[in-house]
Amino acid sequence: APESLMQALEDLDYLAALDNDGNLSEFGIIMSEFPLDPQLSKSILASCEFECVDEMLTIAAMVTAPNCFLHAPPGTEEIALTCWRKFSHPAGDHFTLINVFNAFKEASANSTSQCNNEKWCRDYFLSCSALRMAEIIRAELVEIMKRTELPISEPDFGSKENILSIKKSLLSGYFMHIARDVDGSGNYLMLTHRQVAQLHPFSSYCNTRRIPEWVLFHEFSISENNSIRVVSEISPDLFVELVPQYYFSNLPPSESKDILQEVINHLSPVSTMKEEQK
Repeated sequence: APESLMQALEDLDYLAALDNDGNLSEFGIIMSEFPLDPQLSKSILASCEFECVDEMLTIAAMVTAPNCFLHAPPGTEEIALTCWRKFSHPAGDHFTLINVFNAFKEASANSTSQCNNEKWCRDYFLSCSALRMAEIIRAELVEIMKRTELPISEPDFGSKENILSIKKSLLSGYFMHIARDVDGSGNYLMLTHRQVAQLHPFSSYCNTRRIPEWVLFHEFSISENNSIRVVSEISPDLFVELVPQYYFSNLPPSESKDILQEVINHLSPVSTMKEEQK
């Protein structure tokens, strides 16, 4: 459909992947080296600037591979939730996925056979095949990084600076995937499409029963009861720091946009000038 094509070109333009003539920009050419959604490619490239490449590659592999959380058999739902709570990260689902991947790698290093790996996954209600696929995807992404001579920063997961850097990298690619809880009960209104959605049941926030106000989400699914999947909390301040101004100005009017405009208005002139230059 022409509308879909125009929307796709507009999204690429927001991501700085196109030049003024509509061709791929130098940035877009590098993004196209990755067999990923443009938003994810942009986040990986941004992680080079924010020095959290190792963690961002893990996130990219985990969201590209099939869902690693298994549907618990009837009667074992609470046991599964307790197991998954071990991996929950207060910053959100993207960070929880890093915990899952790192735990799987550690279990693999400590086990003597493939059967032990599969047992570990069964014990935690995780998909062994999905996690193995994530390993393969991550290895391929590392090869692309090396081939394109992009830097890979040292792992630093867990530090305060690293968590902030990961959020900045994610926002650099996923500023179009922002939603706000409008009533305090988990009804998230998306900034772009004005659709209302709930958190996916596999979200770590459902497990911890915490409802963050502003979130960045990986994808929106109509088929799964209008749910947003792989969600992490962000702050309005961080959003306005990284969102392109021309994207923000094109957002439809809403209470959420007014709140964000107030945040922008409180920025000092120096910060505003710096943002415009960026």
